[in-house]
This record gives sequence, C-alpha cells and structure tokens, in this order.
Amino acid sequence: MKGSLSTRIFTGLIVGLVIGSMIQYLFADVSLLTKGLVGLAEGLGGMFVSLIKLMVVPLVYISIVTGICELRDIASLGRLGSKTFGLYMINTVLSIAAAILVGLIFQPGMGATLPNGASTTVKLATTETPDIGAMLIGIVPSNPVQAFASGDMLQIIFMAIITGLAIQAMGTAAAPAMRTFRVANEVMMKLVGLVMTLAPYGVFALMISLGATLEANTLMSVAGYVGLVVLVLTFWILVAYPLAVWVFTGIKPKVFRQATREQVLFALSTASSNATIPVTMRTLTDKLGVSKAIAGFGVPLGATINMSGSAIYITLAAMFAANISGTPIPAGDLLTVGITVLLMSVGVGGVPGGAVVMAGVLLLQMGLPIEAMAIIMAVDRINDMFCTASNVVGDTAVNTIVAKMEGNPEPILAEERFAELPVDEKSV
Repeated sequence: MKGSLSTRIFTGLIVGLVIGSMIQYLFADVSLLTKGLVGLAEGLGGMFVSLIKLMVVPLVYISIVTGICELRDIASLGRLGSKTFGLYMINTVLSIAAAILVGLIFQPGMGATLPNGASTTVKLATTETPDIGAMLIGIVPSNPVQAFASGDMLQIIFMAIITGLAIQAMGTAAAPAMRTFRVANEVMMKLVGLVMTLAPYGVFALMISLGATLEANTLMSVAGYVGLVVLVLTFWILVAYPLAVWVFTGIKPKVFRQATREQVLFALSTASSNATIPVTMRTLTDKLGVSKAIAGFGVPLGATINMSGSAIYITLAAMFAANISGTPIPAGDLLTVGITVLLMSVGVGGVPGGAVVMAGVLLLQMGLPIEAMAIIMAVDRINDMFCTASNVVGDTAVNTIVAKMEGNPEPILAEERFAELPVDEKSV
C-alpha cells in the first residue's frame, strides 16, 4: 500500500470491509471464500492482535516508570509543578466522568452482537470489574513475577509507580537507572511505531473477518460508536477547552480556537502527542503569550501524563465492547472502571496506537472476548487522530490557565498578540 499511514489504514479498513461484506451477502455459498479466505483473515488478524498484546506489559511498566522519573522537577519547581500536575489530573478525571455520562446516555453497541456467539467464548479474566475495596487490596502484589506473568495491570502500575518514586528518591545516584528506563521507553515507542506500520494489513484482515460475519445492525453500531467518540472529542477540543480558558484567563473561545488550529491539524495528521510537542510549544509561546519557562515545563509533562483524550477514548471503547459482547458494565462498577482508566492513561504512549494498546489492556482486564478487541483496533485510527488532538489542545489549555494563575501577564494580551501575527500564521 502507498501513501501515509492514515491513508493506508483507511484503505485497508474500507477495502477489507467491502470484501468481507461481499463474501457474506454475495458469495455465502462459496466455501473457498467463506472458509478459506475468511479463515486466513481471522488468523492474520488474530496474529496482529496478539502482536499488540505482546507489548502491553513492558510498555505499561516502562512508560509509567519513565513518566514518574520525569516528574522529579515538580519537587524543585514547587508551586508551578503542583498546579500543572493538579490541573492535568483534574482534566483527566473530568474527561473520564464526561465519557461515562455520554456512554450511559447513548449506550454504544447496545443491541448489537458479536459474530458466532463471541460473547460466550473463553474469557481472559473475570467478566465483572472488582469493587473498590477489592481493587485497593489487590493492587499490592505479593509476587511481582506472577503479576507480570498474569498481566494484572493494576499491580503492574503500582510496581511501576513505586519503582519510579524509588529512582527519584536516590537522586543523582540513580542517573544510570533513569537513562536505562528512558532508553527502554524509546525502544518501546519505536516498537509501537514498527507494529503500527503493519496496521493497514492487520486492519484489512480484521475487517474481512468482521465484514463476513457481522450483521448489518452490528456494523451500524460500530459506525455509531466511532461517531460518538469523535463527537465527544470534537466537543472537548472546540467547546470545553476554549470555554475553560475563557473562564480562567479571559481569552475568548474564538481566539483560543484560532490559536490552536495548527495544533489540531498537525495532531490529526500525525496522531502523536510527542511529535506535536514543538507545535504545542510554539502555540503557547508565540500565539498565546505563555512564558517559555512555563511552557517548557508543562508541555513535556503533559505529553506524558495529560491524556484526557485517551481517557475518553478508552472509557467509551470499554463501554462499547462490553455492550456489544452482551455484558454491559454494571452502574456500580463504573467508578472502578474510571479509576482504572485514570491509572492507565498515565501509561499511554504519545505515539500512534498508544491509546488502543491501553484500551486493549482494559478489555482484557474485564474479560471481554478478542472479537470485541478486534473491532476496537480495526477502527482505532479514526478515533486516535481526534484523541491526540484532544490531548494536545488540553496541554495548551492547562498551561495557559497555569500561566494566568502564576501571574504571567502575557496570556492576558493573547488576543492582541494573535491579532499582530501575519495572516498566514493565523490560518495554518
């Protein structure tokens, strides 16, 4: 396949869906196609899913340890660090709450079914999320090897956090360990990138299998799920963040949207928070007047832990997968799911495909069948673009608010500064 990764994934998705649908509705009697081609597609698609699952445990552990190590500057920067970190966490919590509310109202996937009774296939874990008390008690592993072997994400996250804090506490003596984890994190990010180069072929195979087995109402349900995720993320980008900035800084929503236009377009094209860091820095310092000291600290931190868009995506993906599998998440378990998403969002890699890995982790933790995970992955690229855009615009909103709270006078003049920019820079 030629073209950008996004183009190739979209092509694989559409072509695979068309071929699969043709097999189901036009060539259902041709066993060579229904058994041979569809069986091959299922095998290849399953291999791609397994390849993603292969990266889950090391990616989560290494990413979170590296992220905790990067937070060491919060102690030295004091007030600035606590405000930035606190607002990032509040932003993520509000995003998860909004996603849960939207999911409860619209119930994505409800009424649709997975093919061939997939909802009754072998589960990878319990089909019910644990209560808060059990989750808190079970978060501390008695055997770290067993936690890694079983893929217990909450225990792995706990071990990653205490490992990062221990490395921080050692100060300069732990510099070799910090470098090791940074390099390991870069290796994992590179590995995710390499695996995502196979995404067009994996998506193509998955969509042939799904198109040949899913009923029409289920396909419409998948389209509805994608539309819902995109709608919520777009609302967050164009309405929620501009309004929040206006309330706390006085910068009008129209000005904020114009200033972040370049960010949004770049994030949509790259689907990478890390790749968008230079654009985010430029948006804050050149267009919104935030000081370089505040932006220089807040943007890299945000690219590590401020994954509010990813949290929305993961939450809605879990609710959709549970509904389409015939095992809706009980209302009493949604708080547990929200806390789990909050913890997992810290470990989301700022590269294409990072959010879908975490979504897969949550689905596996909930014991949902692999077919549900396959659907989430098949349409990931569409959701991931808007997810990234929401992440980076959230970084800009939080740092602009922090600058105002810190008495940085320049954001107050953002409208005048933006008005003075050349026309071509405004319309990028």
